[in-house]
Amino acid sequence: MVKPKAPEIDTQALSKKYRTSVAKLIKLWKKGQSDVEIASETGIDLMTLRQIKTDIQLAHRRLRLEQKKKALAQSQASLQHQIFLRPLL
Repeated sequence: MVKPKAPEIDTQALSKKYRTSVAKLIKLWKKGQSDVEIASETGIDLMTLRQIKTDIQLAHRRLRLEQKKKALAQSQASLQHQIFLRPLL
């Protein structure tokens, strides 16, 4: 079974905003390192690191909400199409 691909976020924009490699931070989080370990390893302030994490989470939530709205709109459109073709059912 193929695992669905994670929604893409703009890591380059976040890297530019925070002046650090966000892709590297994501890899470290995926390895299971804590925020304190990452902050001491990279030299980034802990509050900045947590702000980056919340920005990433917010971006993922927005993408998931967008996908949910698209799926709902498609299901509504197909339902209207079915009602139009078979109005007496």
